[in-house]
Amino acid sequence: QVQLVESGGGLVQAGGSLRLSCAVSGLTFTSYFMGWFRQVPGKEREFVAGISWTGSNTYSADSVKGRFTISRDNAENTVYLQMNSLGPEDTAVYYCAAAPRNRGASYSTRSYDYWGQGTQVTVSP
Repeated sequence: QVQLVESGGGLVQAGGSLRLSCAVSGLTFTSYFMGWFRQVPGKEREFVAGISWTGSNTYSADSVKGRFTISRDNAENTVYLQMNSLGPEDTAVYYCAAAPRNRGASYSTRSYDYWGQGTQVTVSP
């Protein structure tokens, strides 16, 4: 079956960095646009970053531009989110997700067919 397994979350001080990984199995990785989303209690899940199947096109939310970088390794079926200059406002559960690449760049949760279980990122002031 399809599995997306996130790792790399944790507690970090403001200004610090974390690198999230999402290992994907059970699907043809290169057939999917990959995205990272985040969610805090009481709020909707929001788009953070996305990457095309080749890795040549990336997309980021304005709130993370210049601080977060998404990348993928198609040989390892893994997508990454490098997060720098973290602030308390970045505290959330982070999810990776897969959308069929024929849907194009996907910012909406509705475009994604598969989701990971999430990893908690907590940034202390």
